[in-house]
Order: sequence, then structure tokens, then C-alpha cells
Amino acid sequence: MRQLSEYINNDFKPFSNKDLITEAQEFFIDVTYSHFPVMDNGVYIGCISAVDVETFEAQKPISDFRYALEGFFVRNAMIWLDVLEVFARNNANIVPILDENNAYVGYYEITDVIKFLNETPFLKESGGIIVVEKPVADYSMSQITQIVESNNGKLLGVFVSQADAEKVQITVKTTLGSVNEIIQSFRRYNYEIISEHHEDDYLNTLKERSEYLDKYLNI
Repeated sequence: MRQLSEYINNDFKPFSNKDLITEAQEFFIDVTYSHFPVMDNGVYIGCISAVDVETFEAQKPISDFRYALEGFFVRNAMIWLDVLEVFARNNANIVPILDENNAYVGYYEITDVIKFLNETPFLKESGGIIVVEKPVADYSMSQITQIVESNNGKLLGVFVSQADAEKVQITVKTTLGSVNEIIQSFRRYNYEIISEHHEDDYLNTLKERSEYLDKYLNI
């Protein structure tokens, strides 16, 4: 499977803060991006929004509107879940990528990240989905792994899907064959079973949501 870093894109160079707004306006006419990065002497200073540039004076430099730049970005070592969260939190269909020294290295497009997501074993491989809940102070990822593996299951993915100050919900995807035994073990360890999905209905829901996110962010 490809690494997310293989989707780093550099098809278009970032704007310079010395570029005129009219250049940004023309750029956004030709692409479907919601934002695009802006640099000041090689340093990333934020993203300019396609919606904003429509209202700015065309013959002024981008630097005059620095206050309107949005400073979101991801690191090139971030996992895909964190990258996806940045897309969603900023209603963007691209996000700039910085390395550990804050140097600009390119950008991700939402379509590529969704493509990567759909190729992960969590979505691609057949398996059973179990959503369990436990008080925040009592749950343990290592215990969850032990419960699955002690029942001859193999984890395809596990993540915290919901949490508040008192309880946490964990979504577990495991190979089919021992789901019932795994569920009984979770109950013995005082995990509440929120839902279970033996077929691909939950998988299809996740795919539909990822496709919806893709369409939403490209409006």
C-alpha cells in the first residue's frame, strides 16, 4: 500500500505575498481549490481563500490582506486521520504540508486523501465492526488488542470514535470468524457493546461518508 506522503502535490507553486490579488482571482477561476498557500520570502504564512479573493481589490498585493490568511497546515509525518481532521475543520479541499523545520514541502488534495483512505485495510478489507464504550479512566488500547487477539481475531483497525469527560467509544475492526467470542469477552471486561456489524454495512457507511466529505469540500 502506498504511503500518504506519496500524495504530496507540487503541481502549482504557492502564491508570493507580493503577487497581486488579480493573479489569485485568475488562478481560482481555473481550479476548484477552496484555498491556496501563500509564502513570504520562502516562509509559509497562511492560505488565501477563493471566496475571499472575490471581494478583494484586484490591483492590490496579497500582503495587504495578510489579516485574512488562514494559517492551517499539516506535517508531512501526520497520520491520515489527523490530516483528514484538518481538511474537515477548515472546510478546505487542499491543505499545505510543512516539515519538522516548518519548511513548505507541498500540499494534499482531499481527493487524494480520500483515495488513500479507501485503500487502507480498515476500509478495504472484509471484517466485523464492533463499537464498544467504557469510562475514560478504565479503557485500555492494549486490553482491547488483547481481547481481540486472545479470541483468534486480527485487528484491521481501532480508533477512538467518540469521547467526552466521562466515557469513550472505540471502533474496532477485526477479521471475521470470532466476532461473537470477541463481543462476549468485551462484556466480561465490562465494555458496553454499542453496536456490532457482521457484514459490510458499517464499511459502506464509512465509504459513503468519505465520498460525501469529498463532494462537500469540492463545492
